[in-house]
Amino acid sequence: MSYQQSESDLRQEFGTVEESPALRVEEERAEQVIDALNADLAASYVLYHQLKKHHWNVEGAEFLELHRFLEEAYEDVEHHSDVIAERAQALGGVPVAGPTNLEEHSYVDFEGEDVYDVRTSLRNDMETFGDIIEHFRDHIELTNGLNDFASEEVLRSAIDDYEELAHHFEHYLEDDTLVVDEATH
Repeated sequence: MSYQQSESDLRQEFGTVEESPALRVEEERAEQVIDALNADLAASYVLYHQLKKHHWNVEGAEFLELHRFLEEAYEDVEHHSDVIAERAQALGGVPVAGPTNLEEHSYVDFEGEDVYDVRTSLRNDMETFGDIIEHFRDHIELTNGLNDFASEEVLRSAIDDYEELAHHFEHYLEDDTLVVDEATH
């Protein structure tokens, strides 16, 4: 199916900012925040798809627990992605949405289509969360400095959940386990 749009159908071009009379955020400040939010949105969706892939492919003795945990993780990331996108839109921007734009605007890379062992997959997820958390901190500082406390709160809420999830990944990767590898015993 091919989409044919005319100029008259276009409401707002991606990358533009329209004034939000209700929020009264200066255009220059709004642009900075929208750019940061779109980068966070893109990175979160890269993470979402990676978590979803790992959810589909996880195997082993801890399959069911990890399958459920990864589902909870990608649902949390999807929720925060939605909130971030809605904030970017409220500020007068267009949230990044298409796969090409997500890849272009993301500061994290998707690990690819290959399937890795569980520990490698979880380590990749933990590292991706860590990279996103670092950017969230920078963007929280940016939004605070621009007196955009609502955007700051959106990111603070997300970072709270992302840090908790990253910490859970850290626990899953610890060496101490009740599962015994029969091949080595």
